[in-house]
Amino acid sequence: MRQFDYSKFDNISWDNEIVSYLTQIHEHKGRQELYSRQKPVELEKLTEVAKVQSVESSNRIEGIITTSSRIGQIVREKTTPKNLDEKEIAGYRDVLNTIHDSHAYISVTGNIILQLHRDLTKYSESGLGGTYKITQNYLKETRADGTEFIRFTPVPPYETAPSIDAICENYRTAIESHKVDPLLLIPVFIHDFLCIHPFNDGNGRMSRLLTLLLLYRNGYEVGKYISIEKHIEKTKGAYYDALEEAFEDWHEETDDPTPFIKYMLGVVLACYREFEERVKAIGETTIVEINNGKAKTVIVKSKAYDIVKIAIDSKIGKFTKKDIANICPSISEKAVEAAIRKLVDEGYIERHGTGRNTFYARIFS
Repeated sequence: MRQFDYSKFDNISWDNEIVSYLTQIHEHKGRQELYSRQKPVELEKLTEVAKVQSVESSNRIEGIITTSSRIGQIVREKTTPKNLDEKEIAGYRDVLNTIHDSHAYISVTGNIILQLHRDLTKYSESGLGGTYKITQNYLKETRADGTEFIRFTPVPPYETAPSIDAICENYRTAIESHKVDPLLLIPVFIHDFLCIHPFNDGNGRMSRLLTLLLLYRNGYEVGKYISIEKHIEKTKGAYYDALEEAFEDWHEETDDPTPFIKYMLGVVLACYREFEERVKAIGETTIVEINNGKAKTVIVKSKAYDIVKIAIDSKIGKFTKKDIANICPSISEKAVEAAIRKLVDEGYIERHGTGRNTFYARIFS
């Protein structure tokens, strides 16, 4: 069985790209903690949007889909699942909620991973939830002619439980030593988890939930406000390329997880940047008033029109009302619609299409 010795990362000299990622993420993390204290109500609305996007994107990566309206209803527990896909979606919702609410109390162990998988699949009818694979699984790829070939062979069933226990134990030991940045250890752990591929179904979704859990436990909570899963879906090709490159020579223990580390750091940084853009769109302006020679700082809530205009200025190319509403969770959808209508009337943006195909774009003179 492979040895999972994470202490080997203690003395690695990482390249400038990784160092730059780490530096920027640490800076963003400090600002995010400040925003979280200053604007808890507004950020709670960002959380609601991010949950829906996370559930939708992580499942869609695996081909599990339903309509956008149904996704919203399922995430908010306003309806019951109607089919197998919706049952899978509901399971992801439940585990995501558990991680959001209780991550500080969830240790990373084999038993915990089994319990999270049990909850992920509790609405399905497979009966395999919460148990490791009982048959050998393979990571396959389909050629252009439709034929399949094996891209990677995970560990056999009899090595699965000890391998999961080993990565959990080595991860905890490495974290407690404080010798390696958690942002480097988390992608290594997730990469090893995917190489083990411990379940007959649900490995990809479990890997993304575990990514959130490990980030949250180490203080990187941007995934609460901006969907990390959505960013992974948007860069799905790069995600699979980085994984495949890191798969090479994994069984021989001469693999290099650097490509996957860089990919995940890039995703986390992109989420932090989007988070700060959305915080700016929440709409508060600091004004310094001078009264009798004394300066006084006043926080003024921006109007919906101004918030929407700021959000539109951040968009490149075409956008929809839903895109802007997601960026501006502090105001109602009706307020967003009214602001967009006014901006169209003013000639600031232009409307294209009709009905559900309606979208907008900036007008540049």
